[in-house]
Amino acid sequence: MSRDKSLKTGSALMLLAALAFIGYAFVFLLRNFTSGGFELGVDTLNGITKKRLNRLNPAIVYYISHLHVATAGFIAATGIAVSFLSWYGVRKGMMWAWIGAVFAPVVGLAVALPLHWFNLFSHDWVTHLGPIYLATVIFVAGAFIAFNGLRKKT
Repeated sequence: MSRDKSLKTGSALMLLAALAFIGYAFVFLLRNFTSGGFELGVDTLNGITKKRLNRLNPAIVYYISHLHVATAGFIAATGIAVSFLSWYGVRKGMMWAWIGAVFAPVVGLAVALPLHWFNLFSHDWVTHLGPIYLATVIFVAGAFIAFNGLRKKT
């Protein structure tokens, strides 16, 4: 694959994944205000519904909501930054843009995902993390393809 084709293909896959991150954030935010559950794939916390917890302690439910809104904001912000870096920097062969586009979601995922391995509450792995895992696989494929293009001499 030529350098230009690698950069175009890789950056397009990176952009697609970044747009999926933004979509996930939007669903995460929307679900916070419209759902009876807590977040994607989490309908109860050890059998306690959001509605029941709100009757027991509304401050806790408000705090959880506050954290979900902030999390959605940071996921969307990361997706927006990665979108611009991928499309306007990586596609043009700028290594600094590739580094920024790769490290931003890596840091976010490295902080967020390990806690999910300690299953202290019941959640559906497919709906809770499936979309992010799928977007990450697409992103990593794009990052490798783009990196291959970046390494090639013009």
